[in-house]
Amino acid sequence: MANFHDFTVQTIDGDEQSLGAYAGKAALVVNVASRCGLTPQYEGLEALYRSYSQRGLTILGFPCNQFMEQEPGTDAEIKGFCTSKFDVTFPLFSKLDVKGDAQSPLYAYLTSQATEPDPAGEVAWNFAKFLINAEGEVVGRFNPQVEPADPVLTAAIDAALP
Repeated sequence: MANFHDFTVQTIDGDEQSLGAYAGKAALVVNVASRCGLTPQYEGLEALYRSYSQRGLTILGFPCNQFMEQEPGTDAEIKGFCTSKFDVTFPLFSKLDVKGDAQSPLYAYLTSQATEPDPAGEVAWNFAKFLINAEGEVVGRFNPQVEPADPVLTAAIDAALP
């Protein structure tokens, strides 16, 4: 795969989605979980989405149950939780593996890219963030503790906007 836009993934509703649909936009890709100490970041991610979506940013949430089984629900349960508890309107996708033998091809690509401020390598925990520019290149990676409103992250987003 040449870049982010070359991948196809499954939406949380079970449909196939080409990430090429996001060409021309910046994207923040986040592996999410509903039962994690960082789960309140959903609120900040939604606020970021609502603030930046008109400027060309999308946020893509990928549920993952690999970290202390903190995302055990079905896709329907995850969607229900996200919409009822945090009023999430950004796109959510089907649960996937972000590391290990069953790592999704998308995350194999994301974690192999040289990035700043965090380097390439395995995802360490829920709510790791990858910033993709409008051309589909990984231009930033931020550890899970970086809040969505963190000035370092928002500055990187501003720089990646089309």
